[in-house]
Amino acid sequence: MKRKAIPNSCWAALAASAALLAGGCGQADSDRRAQAEAAPPRAGQMLDPGETAQRLVKMRAQALGGDQQGLQQNLQELNRDFNRSTKLADPSKRVDRENARIAARGVKGVRSVVWIDGENLFAIVDRNADRSYGTVDAICRQLEPLGDTLGVVINLQSGAARNGDELEILSRNCQLPPGERAMLQHNRQVDALPPQVRAQHRANADAALRAERAGERAESDRIIEANTPEM
Repeated sequence: MKRKAIPNSCWAALAASAALLAGGCGQADSDRRAQAEAAPPRAGQMLDPGETAQRLVKMRAQALGGDQQGLQQNLQELNRDFNRSTKLADPSKRVDRENARIAARGVKGVRSVVWIDGENLFAIVDRNADRSYGTVDAICRQLEPLGDTLGVVINLQSGAARNGDELEILSRNCQLPPGERAMLQHNRQVDALPPQVRAQHRANADAALRAERAGERAESDRIIEANTPEM
C-alpha cells in the first residue's frame, strides 16, 4: 500500500509547533534560573492594609461558617506576617546549624563555613570580589528551606585579603538591610578591628604618605637648586 506524502504545509506547522515548544521550555528554564537568583525575602515591611482587610473579612466568614481549619490557617499566616513586619524571627523554625553550614559551603566562591554562635554564620570566600552582598544573598537562599533566615546573620571575610580594608568582615541579616538586626538579636561585633579604629589607621597612613611625598619633593628641589648654575 502506497503511503501518502505529508504536505509541506504540515511540515511547516510541525516545525512551528516544535519551535514554540522549545521557546516555552527555554522560557521555563529562564524563569527557574531567575527564581533561583531572586533576592531572599525581606522583613521589616509594614503589613499591606488592603491584603490585611481582605484576610480579616475572609476570617470572619470562616468563623461564621464553622471553617475552623481555614480560620486557623489564616490566623497563622497573619501572625507570621505580623512577626515579619516587626522583625521578629520565628523561634520554632530555627535554621538547623549543621545543614546550614553544609548548604552555605556549596555556594560558589565560599571556602569554609563555621558558626560563631547561634545567630552568626561566618564564611571565608576565595576572592575579594566574592565578599559581597550578592554572596550573602546566595547563602541565604540556600538556607531558606532549613528554617527562618530572619534569625541568621551572615558574616563574610576574604581569604585573599592583603590589607586591613580587604580583611574587613561584611555582615548582614539575611532578611534585613545592612546594619539592621532582628528583634532581640544581638548586634555582635565580629571584626577584630572596629570600623572607627580602621578609619583612624587609614587616616594616619594617608597623612604619613603625604608627609613622605612632601619630604621627597623638598629633597628633589634642594638637589635641583644645588646643581643648577646661577644665571
